[in-house]
Amino acid sequence: QVQLVESGGGLVQVGGSLRLSCVASGNIVAINAMAWHRQAPGKQRELVAHISSGGIANYADSMKGRFTISRDNAKNTVYLQMNSLKPEDTAVYYCTADVVFNRPEHGLGSNDYWGQGTQVTVSS
Repeated sequence: QVQLVESGGGLVQVGGSLRLSCVASGNIVAINAMAWHRQAPGKQRELVAHISSGGIANYADSMKGRFTISRDNAKNTVYLQMNSLKPEDTAVYYCTADVVFNRPEHGLGSNDYWGQGTQVTVSS
């Protein structure tokens, strides 16, 4: 069993900053890619940023230059630094992780896990 827990969301004014964190715990052998997604009210969930196990990051176009994804492999943690926040960044933010785990008698397996989400609200 693997759990992802996000933190760091909240209410911030336009132009402000927030730093989200997501810690993975449980039956973890290794973590491949990690990512942040978000879902605004009435909209589809979208990818915000993605980071490989080696630290290569990619961003959705609207986040480039404002958001930075990073990870601490020793802590099984991924971060999202969000600067110059806009009202349209208001959403529930979810982290995901491609986790390699041990299956007794069956060897290694992998699966994508999602956190429960953290609300980010940007007020104008």
